[in-house]
Amino acid sequence: MPTVIEAQARIPGGKNVNRRLRKAGMIPAVIYGRGKQPVAVSVNPNDVRAILYSETGRNTIFTVSMEGSRQNNAMVKDYQLDPVQGSLIHADFLEIAMDRLLELTVNVEIVGEAEGVKLDGGIMDFVTRSIEVECLPSDIPESIKVDVSALKINDYIRVKNIHTDAKVKILSDPEVVIVTIVPPIKEEVPVEATVEAAAEPEVIKKGKAVEEGAEEEQKSKTPKPEAKQ
Repeated sequence: MPTVIEAQARIPGGKNVNRRLRKAGMIPAVIYGRGKQPVAVSVNPNDVRAILYSETGRNTIFTVSMEGSRQNNAMVKDYQLDPVQGSLIHADFLEIAMDRLLELTVNVEIVGEAEGVKLDGGIMDFVTRSIEVECLPSDIPESIKVDVSALKINDYIRVKNIHTDAKVKILSDPEVVIVTIVPPIKEEVPVEATVEAAAEPEVIKKGKAVEEGAEEEQKSKTPKPEAKQ
C-alpha cells in the first residue's frame, strides 16, 4: 500500500476532459484543506484503490506529493465508481493535521463465538457494523472489537457496552444495538399436513367398518348346510 500518492495539478474541465484523463490511466481528484481553496489534481487510480482495499480503508493516512513537493497528510474523503464497470473514476482527499481531532467511521469487528450460538443453536444478528468515533489521526483504530463469547439467547450488546481506548471517544447513540443472539427458527408443520394427519384415523376406521360389513353380508348369502335326517 502506498504511503505517498503522486499527484499532478490539473485545470478543472468537463466530461470530455475527464474522459481523456481516464484513458491516459489517471483519474481526476480534489484535495480539500481547512481554510484552503480546493486543489484540482490527477492521480493514479491504482494507488487510491490500494488504500481503499487495505485493512484501514478510508481511515488510512497517507501523504500527497505534488510535482515532487510533499504536501500535508491526507485521508480519502470520498470516491466515485463507474456504475457499470465498477472502476474508480474520481476521488476526494482531505488534508488533516496530526494534532487535530477527527470524526470518522470505524468498522465493528466481532470476536469469539457466542454461547447461545454454540450451545443452544441460536443465530447471531450483526445489526450495526460500524460506529462514529472521535480521536487524533495517530489513534485511529483499525476496528472496534466486540467480544460476543458470553452472549446467550436473547442477549445483546449496545454501543454503551463497548469499551475502547481512552483516546477514542464514541459518538454514536449509546442505545444502538450492535449484535444480538436470536432463538433458533422452529420448523412449522404445514396446515394441510396437520389436517391430513387428523383425518387419516377416521378413514382407516371407516374402511374397516365397510370391510366388516361386507364380510357379514357375504356370510348371510352363504347357504347353511341342511340338517341330516
